[in-house]
Amino acid sequence: MALSDYKGVYIFAQQVDGELSSIALELLGKANELAQPLNTDVTAVLIGSNVGGLVDTLAEYGADRVIVADDPALETYRTEPYAQVLAGVINEYKPEIMLVGATAIGRDLGPTVSARVATGLTADCTSLDIGDFPLQPVPGQEQLHNQLLMTRPAFGGNTIATIACPNNRPQMATVRPGVMVKRTPEKGRKAEVINLDAKKYVVENNKYVEVLNVVKNMEKTVDIQAAKILVSGGRGVGSAENFKLLDDLADAIGGTVSCSRAVVDNGWKPKDLQVGQTGKTVRPKVYFAIGISGAIQHVAGMEESDMIIAINKDESAPIFDVADYGIVGDLNKIVPLLTEAIKAEKAKNA
Repeated sequence: MALSDYKGVYIFAQQVDGELSSIALELLGKANELAQPLNTDVTAVLIGSNVGGLVDTLAEYGADRVIVADDPALETYRTEPYAQVLAGVINEYKPEIMLVGATAIGRDLGPTVSARVATGLTADCTSLDIGDFPLQPVPGQEQLHNQLLMTRPAFGGNTIATIACPNNRPQMATVRPGVMVKRTPEKGRKAEVINLDAKKYVVENNKYVEVLNVVKNMEKTVDIQAAKILVSGGRGVGSAENFKLLDDLADAIGGTVSCSRAVVDNGWKPKDLQVGQTGKTVRPKVYFAIGISGAIQHVAGMEESDMIIAINKDESAPIFDVADYGIVGDLNKIVPLLTEAIKAEKAKNA
């Protein structure tokens, strides 16, 4: 089959316990952007049990069509039945692009499916665009148009690579949560619905596992991706105890404390609070980068913040290249003064 026979931008609409994951809506936002230059439509693939009620939400967030595989065997995520369904959908409907969230589920499902449909997959993408490949013309080599250009950090985050899959379809990518932006939902918007007979895809084999029990470990954690103000600390903070300065600033300004990878590696803060390529991607209104040098791995996770305020004693630190405001000096002196100034201003306006 010719590559030109593959049409449409598809996303895997991840749901857990009958609730759509945020990444599904984020992928719909990006899928609509990608579909415009290709002059094609957007399809969401929804897999689960009793998930029909989620179709309208997917439509409101940009799905033109929703393919639903609804079966009791699909109630809880398991690699084999979900891979059978998604690979079956790809083989039957032939999408040009297939996007999957880089979640625990997606990182398991995406590579499994890409292997079965004999295509490549670019993991943990931070940017997706439609363009030419090679990016610059090469003498003696055809430059292909309307290719999915998948950008991700490489070599431990020390460089950024743009990858294409010019000779196979679909072009598959997993995308980190928080990187793409949801569309504003269009209330009342409807999508074409295709209800699959899941049983024609789901065939039990020796790769099936039996789910004996599901234990939900409910821990009280802070969702830094939902925070409007983040006070983030790096190695320059000096110690776990010194994060008290950042805690006080966060309390004063109504923010949440986060950190860089170096802080997690040192055991000062849990990984749930890590911002960056190997942590979480955030988009707060205000991002304080305190004692953070600005390595590319960290910047990849916070550069889309509305306002970045950097505090660092090294005036040549790369963080100042992306900061809207920068203060060069000793954070041990600057942060307490900033905290007190904020408290005083709040007291004056109380």
